[in-house]
Amino acid sequence: MSDVEIVRSVDAEVQFHGSRCIHARNCVLGRPDVFVPNVEGEWIHPEAATADEVAELAHNCPSGAIQYARLDGGKEEMPPIVNLVRVRENGPYAFHGELVIEGEAHVGFRRVLCRCGASKNKPFCDGAHHAAGFTATGEANSGEMATLAARNGPLRITPTRNGSLKVEGPLEIVSGTGTTLARTSKTFLCRCGHSANKPFCDGTHAKIGFVSD
Repeated sequence: MSDVEIVRSVDAEVQFHGSRCIHARNCVLGRPDVFVPNVEGEWIHPEAATADEVAELAHNCPSGAIQYARLDGGKEEMPPIVNLVRVRENGPYAFHGELVIEGEAHVGFRRVLCRCGASKNKPFCDGAHHAAGFTATGEANSGEMATLAARNGPLRITPTRNGSLKVEGPLEIVSGTGTTLARTSKTFLCRCGHSANKPFCDGTHAKIGFVSD
């Protein structure tokens, strides 16, 4: 059974992917008339906004749970000029780019991946870092500052078996406050939650017996 809710207005279609949602709440706080919280039945109302406003709501959703299609002839979203991953304080990795995860090109350009090791939906975040009491700075350690020939294009993310996230393609790693931590075309990011060099893998997953496909 699909977890996708699709609601249309004259100007825009909203596609809400429930399994991707990490409850960042940007939608219900920013436009509670479009995404109406705490109601039974219909709660998505794209007719309350313009197509541009619907697009902005989707762009502000870090997990990619909110997707849209313009029905007014307006320009659809394009891949970003710079591939980014934001290291969220005490939380996951928020990717924005032309994403290819586990060999599949995903709809949209935003996904949030687990870095605490506790998600039951690995490699994706399911909010388990809260219950697990995961603590890790979003400012983090700095890594390689490579000179990138290009800053966008396909970004391939492969969870290694019982190990790290292998990320291949041009990528800028930034802190929660926007400080650049690394520029790289290939890196390995910790997803067991125990690296002493977060956000980068230091091999600790092998020592603690981390298990994940």
